[in-house]
Amino acid sequence: MEEYRVKPSASSQLHPFRGLFILIGFVLVGMSLGSLVAALFIIGWAQATGKEASINILDILDKPQDYEGSWYLIMAIQGVSHLITYLLPGLLYWRWIEHRRWAEFNRRPLSTGQALILVVLLTLTFMPFNGLLVEWNQNMKLPQSLAPLEAWMKHEEDKLAGLTTFLTTFGSPLKLVIALLVIGVIAAIGEEVLFRGLIQRKLLQWTSNVHVAVWVAAAIFSAIHVQFYGFIPRMVLGALFGYLYVWSGNIWVPILSHFVNNGFTVLMVWLHQQQMIGMDIENTESVTLTGALFSLILTSGLLYYFRKINQSSSLPYG
Repeated sequence: MEEYRVKPSASSQLHPFRGLFILIGFVLVGMSLGSLVAALFIIGWAQATGKEASINILDILDKPQDYEGSWYLIMAIQGVSHLITYLLPGLLYWRWIEHRRWAEFNRRPLSTGQALILVVLLTLTFMPFNGLLVEWNQNMKLPQSLAPLEAWMKHEEDKLAGLTTFLTTFGSPLKLVIALLVIGVIAAIGEEVLFRGLIQRKLLQWTSNVHVAVWVAAAIFSAIHVQFYGFIPRMVLGALFGYLYVWSGNIWVPILSHFVNNGFTVLMVWLHQQQMIGMDIENTESVTLTGALFSLILTSGLLYYFRKINQSSSLPYG
């Protein structure tokens, strides 16, 4: 039976709950700075395009197609804000509060190329099953007594879906590269450092239970995206990233898996828009139950093999 020991941090006097509380403070400060940066970006964009300086991000997000150049503006804001909200607060907390270095996110060096290819494969094989979860979650019905709440949730979800469609409509290869950078690279690094490298780690130090740490961190990861009809599939995806980190002992492994998930989706959307492929990866209704079950079985087998090749008698995690 594989055992995971909780390795105390350099600041061992800091209780994990207190550490989480301080980390949340860092993230909240990052969110505030991100909002300030977004405002500065909008002011600069308004001056460059002759728009009114009083315009705000909510107006642009509500009807982005009405504003010329808004695609690049939103992507720039999303990329920079993501770095300031997720990655920078996490790294500053890690250095200033825990007094630790980047290398200490990794208790093992990167695995062989074969193991990394395995991570790519299991991420891709997981996608059909997760697509079925997406379809199920989107068709969720609340009790009649919660009808006003459901109507509000659907309204917010429709608005977000419209924005997502706008941002994933790539009219040029340049937009594809920018989307891969923002949605793929920046999101993968920032979110994995914060949610797996820090939050999951602190939860494990607090509870001494790997599964509790993985799933609670995954639930927080999903909730922070504020997508009511995508909560379950994103939580399950977050758990996949969490177990990959626990079993591999290297933060670059869940980062790779996260990038493959996001980047492959972006690439497939672009290929479909260019009419190079007929499959619409965003259409979850195309996932059959048989295909989803096969995806689950294959992913489970690959996960078992991944865990086995990374297995050790005692792995410090903290």
